[in-house]
Parts: sequence; structure tokens; C-alpha cells
Amino acid sequence: MHGMISRPPDAATKNIATSRVVLLLLVVMTGIAPISLYILVPALPVLATTFGRDISIAQMTVSLYMVGIALSQLIMGPLSDRLGRRPVLLGGLALMVAASIACIFAETLPQLIAARFFQALGGASGMVVSRAIIRDIYERDRVASMISLVIAALMIGQMVSPLTGGLIETAFGWRAIFYAVTIGAIAVAIGIAIALPETRRDRAVGSGGFRSDVGTLIKSRAFIGYVMCQVLASQIIFTFAGGGPYIVVTQMGRTSAEYGAWFATTGFAYLVGNLLCVRFAPRHSLERLIWFGLGLQLCGSLLNLLWSFTGWNEAPSWLFGTQMIVMVGNAFVMANSAAGAISIRPEAAGTASGAMGFLQQGIGALMSQFGAYLGGHSATTLPLTSAVLAISLLCACMMIFVVPRREVVVSEELIEQAEEEESGMM
Repeated sequence: MHGMISRPPDAATKNIATSRVVLLLLVVMTGIAPISLYILVPALPVLATTFGRDISIAQMTVSLYMVGIALSQLIMGPLSDRLGRRPVLLGGLALMVAASIACIFAETLPQLIAARFFQALGGASGMVVSRAIIRDIYERDRVASMISLVIAALMIGQMVSPLTGGLIETAFGWRAIFYAVTIGAIAVAIGIAIALPETRRDRAVGSGGFRSDVGTLIKSRAFIGYVMCQVLASQIIFTFAGGGPYIVVTQMGRTSAEYGAWFATTGFAYLVGNLLCVRFAPRHSLERLIWFGLGLQLCGSLLNLLWSFTGWNEAPSWLFGTQMIVMVGNAFVMANSAAGAISIRPEAAGTASGAMGFLQQGIGALMSQFGAYLGGHSATTLPLTSAVLAISLLCACMMIFVVPRREVVVSEELIEQAEEEESGMM
């Protein structure tokens, strides 16, 4: 049985929800881990040369970083439900600062790879806890729009982080990148310590802990359906990103720089989708927005498969132009299904968010390799576009066959009533 953590009264919660400072903190705490991932990418050839190792070994500073992000999601989410959001965030950022300093003074590539793993393990706490905080302070039907707003701001940061990393490395050397990351992590930690109050919901006496949360979640068809819908939607991104370079550079004979420019269009489409979701979410249920996104995903996937049969998307403009439709829909599906998943058991939002993030990153690593295999071992775009369509269909099946149809709107009052009834039976 856990002790009670006092939750801010409704007026205080409303003030937190409308605070621009808190919204800014949600953006930066979400973004610090992925931005730290991409900011080092331009320096990978320099790392290989500096340490006299193969580029594939230097690539492990990225691949093991992604493993750290996945494990962090699984660990930090449940911890934030048990200990509170602030302690986990501050502890995670402290670990990130220590690991970033270790990166600065690394003398060998294995030391750097190990330090990067712990950097991700600590920094990714912001990714999982930010979703839980959003669920803590916003009404259910506003959660998706706030997640979309945070992601939209994050996308801008991720777009410019490789350029920033390249400029820093060129001007000051690769170690300067980690000085910048260290300063950024310290700044975020100070902001959280000063401006972010504890938002974790009160736990009813006898409501159980981690085991109870996990048991309740995995028994919920709605939770499983929303999570799998969100995870499968994210695999479209990983699969296409894995196969895209081989198709554009090897099959189409274009340069890697041109591929980078075309791939940026999908990121822009995803950003537009999130901004549209912010606009429409207050007026429509998250289920309706998920179906809208699924419709766009399926239409875009079918069109790209048709272009593969006709041979039209052997040109990047057709391939990426149609994929942009998929990505706009993808933004609607991911944000709203994530909102649905973390709303099933609000006081276990951290555990739900962590499980979702772990599956997304873990399966994503495999699907990225699968996409690379499809793109690198075929002479046309057909295998890759077929895979994207298959994932889109599976994503829709989660909503059709797994997520129960809701007859009523699940309000905050109904959620609290259900929690009281559940605790009374235990």
C-alpha cells in the first residue's frame, strides 16, 4: 500500500494546465533525449577517425542510445507512478548530466558508447513522464491535442539538431557537442526544480501498486487496442525510414543529400498533422480523430502501392509526395491512440506511457532493419510500399476488433467513480 501524495486542488491544476512555462518544460523535457540522439549523428565519421575504429562501431553510439531510450521508458514510467513525477525527472536528468560529462572525458570509443547508453537511460525519463504529466493536468479529450502540440514543437527541434551538431563539431570539435548537451540537461533540471510542481494523482488506499497497475492494464481490451494502434502506427515511420535510403540512393541513383531533403518532407507532413490535431481535438472525440487518421494512412498507403505497380513512384516526388499523406494521418493516429492508452487508468499513466514507449522503440529497431532489408534487396518500391500498407491495415484492425466501441463519453467524473468502486471491492 502506498502513501498518499496530495494533488493540487482544481484551481491549482487549472493554473498548471494554462501555464506557458509548464508547457515549455513539457516540450524541452520530451525533446532533450531525442535531440541529444540526432545532434551527434553528423560527428559519427569524425568519431570513427578519431578513435581509429570502423564506422559501424561508431554507429553504436546511436544504436545503443536507442536501446537506452527503450529501457528507460520501461523503468521510469512505473517509478514515476510510485515515487512521483518530479523525483524521477530530476533523478533521470542528474544521470544524464553525469553521463554527458563522462562522454566529454571518454578516452576510448567503448567508454563513449557506454556513457551514451546511460545518457539515454536518464534523459528519456522526460519522454515518458511528460506524457504522464499531460494526463495528470489535462482533461481526457484535451490530452491528444496537448501531446500533438508538444510533438510539433519537438519536431522543429529534431529537424535542426543535426545541423546544430554539425556546426558545433566543425567549429569546436566533437566533445563540444557534449558540453552543449550537459548545459542543456542542467538548464532543464533547474527549470523543473523551480517551476514544475508535483502532478501525480492521489492513489486510493488499497488500490495496489505496480503489479496492480500492470494487471489492470493488460486485462483491458481498450488499453491493449490503443497501445497496439499507436505502436503499429509508429512502425510505419521506422519501416519507411529504414528502406528509404536504399530506394532513393541505390534504386533511383540519387545522392544521400537529396534523400535527406526528400525525407524531411515526411517530417514536415508529420508536423502539419500534429498542428491540425491540436486544432481539431477540442471539438472532436479522440476515437473520431483516430479513424480520420487511419483513413488517411490507408488512402496514402494504397496510392503508394498503386504507384509501385505502375512504376510512377520510382521518382522521389511520387514516393514521398504520397507518403506525406500517410504521415499526416499517422500524426492523428499516434497522438490520439496514445491519449486513449494513458487515460485507461489515470493514476498509472506513467506505467502505461512507459510500456507504450518501450514497445514503440523496441519493435521499431527491428522494423527499421526489416525496412532496410526490403529496400536493399529489391529492384522496385513494391516490397516497401506493401509492408507500409500491411502495417496500416493491422493498425486499423486494432481499432475495429480490439478497442471496444464506446457508447458514452468517459468523463473525469466517471473515471473517478470507477476508481472508487474498484477500490471499494478490494
